[in-house]
Amino acid sequence: MTDNYRRDPEAVSRLTPEQYRITQKNGTEPPFRNDYWDNKEPGIYVDVVSGEPLFASVSKFDSHTGWPSFTVPIEPGNVVQRRDFSHLMLRTEVRSAHGGSHLGHLFHDGPKEAGGLRYCINSAALRFVPVDDLEREGYGAYHKLFEPADDTGSASLRPRRQSSSAPAAPSQASPSNWRKSARPP
Repeated sequence: MTDNYRRDPEAVSRLTPEQYRITQKNGTEPPFRNDYWDNKEPGIYVDVVSGEPLFASVSKFDSHTGWPSFTVPIEPGNVVQRRDFSHLMLRTEVRSAHGGSHLGHLFHDGPKEAGGLRYCINSAALRFVPVDDLEREGYGAYHKLFEPADDTGSASLRPRRQSSSAPAAPSQASPSNWRKSARPP
């Protein structure tokens, strides 16, 4: 696994029009009509532009929104947060730190037992690496995420504290968090 992740102009040139619209122009794909919203295979999700590891299937959950949803990034330093004032509301946008790709948005309506966060992500911003391919593709260090963590035999990814340089998330009392709904990423 390399730690030399960056925005790769060649990778950008290979993006489909939909991937380009979403990752480079801050677009949103339709719910329930994207590649990973219902993917249940074990593996990790990496940035389609830089290859940086972003999320793991062990932190993925069904949010009933039609987009892939995760409770925590694999490496918090690979996911940055920005305030987003588009659509006449305050939201927290998430982008890949090294590739600069628009990924989706962060909401505070995720599973409480997993920290309460929901990273609502566009499939078009991701490339899925199955657990059996991690070593071959240079992500072997993440294989440990899929080993049993306790006597129950289930793997888990624990939330880690975000760096203090990340902008503050909107208050849970903000209008965007009054009710749980299928908000777009």
